[in-house]
Amino acid sequence: MDLALVLVVVVIVIALGFDFTNGFHDAANAIATSVSTRALTPRVALGMAAVMNVVGALLGTEVAKTIGEGIIDISQFTMSTEPVMQVHGLGIILAALIGAITWNLITWWFGLPSSSSHALIGGLVGAGLASATDVLWGGIGMQVIIPMFASPLVGFALAYFLMKFVLLLVRNLPYHKTMRKFRMAQTVSAAAMALGHGLQDAQKTMGIIVMALLAGGYGETHNIYVDGELTIPFWVKMAAALAISAGTYAGGWRIMRTLGRKVIELDPARGFVAESVAASVLYITAFVIHAPISTTHTITSAIMGVGATKRLSAVRWGVAGNIVIAWFLTLPAAAGVAALIYLLLHLVLP
Repeated sequence: MDLALVLVVVVIVIALGFDFTNGFHDAANAIATSVSTRALTPRVALGMAAVMNVVGALLGTEVAKTIGEGIIDISQFTMSTEPVMQVHGLGIILAALIGAITWNLITWWFGLPSSSSHALIGGLVGAGLASATDVLWGGIGMQVIIPMFASPLVGFALAYFLMKFVLLLVRNLPYHKTMRKFRMAQTVSAAAMALGHGLQDAQKTMGIIVMALLAGGYGETHNIYVDGELTIPFWVKMAAALAISAGTYAGGWRIMRTLGRKVIELDPARGFVAESVAASVLYITAFVIHAPISTTHTITSAIMGVGATKRLSAVRWGVAGNIVIAWFLTLPAAAGVAALIYLLLHLVLP
């Protein structure tokens, strides 16, 4: 049996497995605030988020192209017809996925809302370095590192100032009636957040599957390049969309508790503002900048921003500090696991 074909199938299956873990790991991103404020019941929130993840995944492909072409250069494998080279390229992608999944499961177990996006990018970098494949540091710097630091800062600042403005607008309105209206509005903001999650995170898996098809020599049969431009086949979009949707519906209760209650006790107004700001940042980075940013970083920083409008001590900075540490560890930890997996695969693959 053709080993390259077997590896293509294995990589696609594991990529969809990563997409599933991304869904249940990041389900809290979309719904933790609306569940913690009782705007939505957990199952209703998860069902809504699952549907909106599918819709979001089908709205664009620019982030997928960044993952497929902008992190490591596998052209030496994708342009080769030699089975050994194809297997080598697929081994790199497989190692990257295993590194990302491992970090996702570790942080999920400890209830830390780390970034699945950065875990995947770290996995690609680690496997690329271990295999002496060109890592595209310029693209990583512009489209990963800068957005990694900028998006939480922007999310925090926008959420803080928008929340201050909202508080100014409603300061003379009856509290309970106003909170009921914000609780209803959270249905919309949670849906917007789930749409942004699908738009950003499902596309990353699409990019990985396309890399596997190219590395395995199936680029032409699936029309990956049309007029010299990378395209994403429809079946790849649907597979990634459904996998992340299924993972989202499975839920990520450990992380949901951290985001919804441990960072700060949210009221409906703050939940609405946090979700609205985070969703806006996700749309801008996906449609305008084409950067694969972290939905986790964005919503967590927005929650901290709205919480700080109560008083700085209202944010449980010890929990927030643990989350930030996990953010900084994600890239090197996933890279280290991926590098180790690549070296092990290199021992058994031709």
